[in-house]
Amino acid sequence: MEDIEDLLVGSGGGVAPGFRLPVAAAVRLNPKQQSKKVSQSIPKVASDVPGTQTIYIKTFGCSHNQSDSEYMAGQLAAFGYGLSDTPDEADLWLINTCTVKSPSQSAMDTLISKCKSAKKPLVVAGCVPQGSRDLKELEGISIVGVQQIDRVVEVVEETLKGHEVRLLTRRTLPALDLPKVRKNKFVEILPINVGCLGACTYCKTKHARGHLGSYTVDSLVGRVRAVIADGVKEIWLSSEDTGAYGRDIGVNLPILLNAIVAELPLDGSTMLRIGMTNPPYILEHLKEIADVLYHPCVYSFLHVPVQSGSDSILTGMKREYTVGEFKKVVDTLMELVPGMQIATDIICGFPGETDEDFAQTVDLIKEYKFPQVHISQFYPRPGTPAARMKKVPSTVVKKRSRELTTVFESFTPYNGMEGRVERIWVTEIATDGIHLVGHTKGYIQVLVTGPESMLGTSAIVKITSTGRWSVFGEVIEILDQKTEADSCIRNREVYSSCFNLDSSVCSKEPESCTCGTSDCCGQVPVKDRTASIPMNEAKLTDQNSQNLIQQLLRKRKNDAHKIENGIALEDSGQSHVMSVLGWSSVDKALLGGIFVSLLTILALFLYLGSKKF
Repeated sequence: MEDIEDLLVGSGGGVAPGFRLPVAAAVRLNPKQQSKKVSQSIPKVASDVPGTQTIYIKTFGCSHNQSDSEYMAGQLAAFGYGLSDTPDEADLWLINTCTVKSPSQSAMDTLISKCKSAKKPLVVAGCVPQGSRDLKELEGISIVGVQQIDRVVEVVEETLKGHEVRLLTRRTLPALDLPKVRKNKFVEILPINVGCLGACTYCKTKHARGHLGSYTVDSLVGRVRAVIADGVKEIWLSSEDTGAYGRDIGVNLPILLNAIVAELPLDGSTMLRIGMTNPPYILEHLKEIADVLYHPCVYSFLHVPVQSGSDSILTGMKREYTVGEFKKVVDTLMELVPGMQIATDIICGFPGETDEDFAQTVDLIKEYKFPQVHISQFYPRPGTPAARMKKVPSTVVKKRSRELTTVFESFTPYNGMEGRVERIWVTEIATDGIHLVGHTKGYIQVLVTGPESMLGTSAIVKITSTGRWSVFGEVIEILDQKTEADSCIRNREVYSSCFNLDSSVCSKEPESCTCGTSDCCGQVPVKDRTASIPMNEAKLTDQNSQNLIQQLLRKRKNDAHKIENGIALEDSGQSHVMSVLGWSSVDKALLGGIFVSLLTILALFLYLGSKKF
């Protein structure tokens, strides 16, 4: 079966220019294969009516793959196909594959064998067929490439008829407004680009996803508006390398992030999570990205893979950064963003890794005690430069992986959180079927008990206990069940440095800002930060008080909190820490004025009283 190309009319046929003929019009058997009757090797279902069958979809790999599966499911559902989580009940299986690690591909091979044994029609999508189309396991199977997911309905229809179909040729990026069935209706996984600019010697993904291709800022912002209107509460930006976004179309990641943040509801009901970012492409934008991560509607969390703590191994991997540059990324974000959480990746046993190289990796993990570390053993991927390098013995690789895992699991990153009050966003049910899963602004997983109606809401919780991988909380207040007026007051707490606190009307529009810039409510510059965790303390503050004394005390409390968390304020380009051990001159002046005013009012009452009698 040859690859099927999009047939653009313009060469006759009497069809409107640009019209894409259906797959059936382009299906043709390779002459060498016609005699083998390839189409008969694919089972044909009883019903020939398109859109009446049931599809089972299995996804391997990253969040980008999950988004692709959701788009394919959406299109199939829109054409009438049923979706089932039970393979035996389905008329056709659709497997979306991952080529990053050997275990994922082995799992795919096993599933393909099961499908053949069950005599079910099968379509294989994703990175494996795109990057390794000639695999023996894919012989006689319909396949669809990563940038042809918008044609999955046509491929399924032909496969159900007993035809083998192959759609792999890249054209343009699939549209973002395709129908979609989300695995979690409250979470939108938004691909911002495909492919990457790197040339890592161990990576097979680029063979499949190709060179960098970015969606436009306008198209992504339009998608954000649409999913917020659809009730989405978390937006995950996803790609093979988020930091490289836009370099092919003349923009960059901070430009996109600021445009998206401007669309998020100011009450914090929808949160943004920035996806995996390699160090080279964010080094020049660290302060701008820190500003976005500080924003109350953006999770203070970033996945930054380091892969090794040895510069010589990073050179062999062609990672295009040093350990020192990775540390600069981590240190800068930790300094500028209170409560910042960083996850990273490690590959154990890359070819040429010595005991000293591995010891440097262990030292790096011990130094930072990352709350999340994804530890992998090196797997040579066919066709990559690393597959031809001299391998570290497998026994050594396994030993190093176990040692590093033991080191990582010895950390207790959430100790000390007991008793803290946090705001969380609840989006799913835990695997135990009892707890609900929420996340703090630092994306720390919090398990709480409550009704399923809490899903898609935000809540104030008190942390009651901590574990190695998550913490447990007690719900104090479900914020999304408050009145609009209370939500508005919370909004003012969040943007206390931007909104006029004396105003009797709280507007959600940027024009309500009194700080002189039209976008200050969308992004708070580092030097203007005056409230480190206002959302987390929403329950503890008196939200109805608007008098000057309470505002002053609240300001002093926030300043004291910043001292406890090591937050430095910038003044004329120089960082310094405000002293809260005594009253400042401004504080004294304000209190003096209040005291004089009270004395004046008292004197006035006494005077009027003496005149009356």
